[in-house]
Amino acid sequence: MKIWASEHVFNHSWETVTQAAWRKYPNPMNPAVIGIDVLSRGVDGGRLQSERLISSRWGIPGWAARLIGSPTVCYGLERSTVDPQQRQMELKTRNVTFGNSISVHERLVYSPHPEDENKTLLRQEAIVAVQGVPLTSYMESILTGIIDTNAGKGREAMEWVISKINAEVQELAEVTKTAVQATAEVTKTAVHATDELLHSAKHSVEGIAERARKLSLSETAQQLNLAAEEAGQRPL
Repeated sequence: MKIWASEHVFNHSWETVTQAAWRKYPNPMNPAVIGIDVLSRGVDGGRLQSERLISSRWGIPGWAARLIGSPTVCYGLERSTVDPQQRQMELKTRNVTFGNSISVHERLVYSPHPEDENKTLLRQEAIVAVQGVPLTSYMESILTGIIDTNAGKGREAMEWVISKINAEVQELAEVTKTAVQATAEVTKTAVHATDELLHSAKHSVEGIAERARKLSLSETAQQLNLAAEEAGQRPL
């Protein structure tokens, strides 16, 4: 049995890193992982618990493949718990394929860095055991080396996903800014058009009132003249 352990610090908040962890696969850094299937997911005691089946291709040397077999696709079972109150994400993975000969149990824990909350500490460990085949210690060393290599690729993949998330956030911010500016411009145009309409309506009403006033004065004058003429025609 061999034990492998590693620590890594991400210069990103716990919320950002855990979001990236869900979107880690697929990625161009580690194309060996070819599929992720969610088997179950639910909330228990305020903690999100998930179970996923991971499909991948193992890079096993030819001589080892002749001893334990070489399936096209290998499967692993991942169980994860996210505790938003404690700000901790734990993932435990074990292999399903080669279960009679190889046992690989891996554990990852993401938590805020104890000295800087804007950073995230990743603790990663794996226990590898090979049994029932020749050269067990040598095979365990090979598998441990593969885990170490994949861990490095995994950290690169996390940075790649985080950069995508940041780009998406920036794009959303730009779209929102453009939408707000467009809305403001439309509102400004509508207000201007309304002002012009009100101004025009005001002038129209004032014109109508003036014409009505003049017409009223004219009719009054005509009536006065008519009355005077009638008065002048009456006999004394």
